[in-house]
Amino acid sequence: MLVLPSELTQRQATACLRELMQGLRAEQAPAVVVDATATAVFDSAALAVLLECRRAVLAQGRTFAVQGMPAALAGMAGLYGVDSLLAAAG
Repeated sequence: MLVLPSELTQRQATACLRELMQGLRAEQAPAVVVDATATAVFDSAALAVLLECRRAVLAQGRTFAVQGMPAALAGMAGLYGVDSLLAAAG
């Protein structure tokens, strides 16, 4: 499972995405889950990071889901119309 940091804003986005991509190379499961439970401070860059991670996962023929997305981040995803792309992990 990949884990988002407690703060994910424009300032941390590039480093966070780099770490997630490294984690993807190590993660061999057919279903990739990103845990956003600890993410408390974020802006729209968090959505960009999640969407880029999703794109990379799908390109590898795997499935992608987000676990523990904060309600405010889920609301932001809905506002931008990308909520259906960031499915919640079951």
